[in-house]
Amino acid sequence: MGHMDHFSAGWVTPVLSYVMACVGSALGLRCTVRALEADGASKRNWLTLASVAIGSGIWTMHFIAMLGFSVEGTPIRYDIPLTVLSLLMSIGVVAAGVFTAGYGKSRVASVAFGGLGTGVGVAAMHYTGMAALNLHGQVDYDPALVIASVVIAVVAATAALTLTLIVRGGVLAALAALVMGLAVSSMHYTAMFAVSIQLSPSSAGLAGATPTEFIFPLAVVLGSFLFLAAAYVALSPTGKRHESAVAAEILREVELATA
Repeated sequence: MGHMDHFSAGWVTPVLSYVMACVGSALGLRCTVRALEADGASKRNWLTLASVAIGSGIWTMHFIAMLGFSVEGTPIRYDIPLTVLSLLMSIGVVAAGVFTAGYGKSRVASVAFGGLGTGVGVAAMHYTGMAALNLHGQVDYDPALVIASVVIAVVAATAALTLTLIVRGGVLAALAALVMGLAVSSMHYTAMFAVSIQLSPSSAGLAGATPTEFIFPLAVVLGSFLFLAAAYVALSPTGKRHESAVAAEILREVELATA
């Protein structure tokens, strides 16, 4: 069995990954609140931006944490198409949850289904990202810990939406982001402790990119977007007349950055 080190880069990766999860969550939850105060295209734009923020935030958290993951006896490479798919899946599944929360007529039902969708999105991103892992060996999972990781993601995402959409207030909004960030981080490391690796020593080359070739540059781009978008949203007007334009402008920036 291959010896795994989840903190090979020290405490830098878990701390930075948690910060990124909190930033993405804070931005996404704030955009969701803005959506509830808007209608028409404005509502749709805020919910889309919320989906991109939360989805890219949890993806960035996961792969920054993975920069500190190593396995003794084998190099690690990442399948690029699967890694990109994990990002798109994260945004897509989270979008289902966020739009449910934003358009639902019953606030309680919206939070329940929104939390379920968002939590499942976190889990889907994680395990798709893990499927992108290439190494000399086989990756197996402890089913009980896998289930626990999904439950953690769903429960904490629901709690974050509850604090954001049902109980209002600036302090609670900040607490919701911290709860959501903790949910993503807890889910990640619970899922990682579910992993066991059976090594198959080989001198053959591995397909895929190293973390520094692909993961790190993309994480920097997404992280920069999250910080800039968070500042933009925090300083933007809150009136309905301005909401659609602000959200649409940020979405255009995302499209240009990823084009």
